[in-house]
Amino acid sequence: MRVVLAEDLFLLRDGLVRMLEAFGFEIAAAVESGPDLTRALADLEPDVAVVDVRLPPTHTDEGLQCALAARRARPGLPVLVLSQHVEQLYARELLADGSGGIGYLLKDRVFDAEQFVDAVRRVAAGGTAMDPQVIQQLLSRRAGGDRPLAGLTPRELEVLELMAQGRSNAGIAAQLVVTERAIAKHTSNIFTKLGLEVSDDDNRRVLAVLAYLDRDR
Repeated sequence: MRVVLAEDLFLLRDGLVRMLEAFGFEIAAAVESGPDLTRALADLEPDVAVVDVRLPPTHTDEGLQCALAARRARPGLPVLVLSQHVEQLYARELLADGSGGIGYLLKDRVFDAEQFVDAVRRVAAGGTAMDPQVIQQLLSRRAGGDRPLAGLTPRELEVLELMAQGRSNAGIAAQLVVTERAIAKHTSNIFTKLGLEVSDDDNRRVLAVLAYLDRDR
C-alpha cells in the first residue's frame, strides 16, 4: 500500500515513516509543505494520503486544502488528516462530498501504533476513521434542548459514538461486551430516532450520522 505523507516537523515525519514502513506500507513520498504535497498527490497517485492540517507556507489549513483539492481531482482519494486540536470545521469539510475514504485524528493518536495503523488501513479501504474527541464534541453540541439526540438513551449514545468512529456492529459488540444482536437493535433504534435510513454499509451509515450531527439547525 503506497502512502504520501505530509508533515512539516522532521522528527514526527521521520517517526511516521519508520512506523508505517514497519507495518508494511510503502512510503511513496514524505513531504513538508503544501506545494510539495500537491505535486506528490498528482504525480504519484498513492493509495492513501496522511496529511498534517497545518503546513508551510501558510501554516493554517494548507495541508487540508491540498488534500481536498486532490480529492476533487481524483474523487475518492483516501485522506487521513492529522491535527493538533479538534476543529469541527475540518471534519465538516472532509465529510462534505459524502464519500468515504476519510479520517480525522488528533496527533496524540499516532503514539498508539496499532490504533494509528488501523486508521490508515481503514481509510485506505474506503472507510471512515474519526477521532473519538471529534465525535464527543459533535455529540455534546447536539445533545441539548429538544434536539433529536436528547431522545437517545445513554447506551444508544455510547453505541452512536462508537458507530461514528467507524466501527461495525461486530466491533461495537466486542467493545461493549454484548451480543451483536443487541447492537443491531440499538442501531435500529438510533436510526429511527434520528430519522435516518437504516443501512448495513458501515461507511455510509457513519457518514450519514456525522453529517446529521454536524448540520446547522
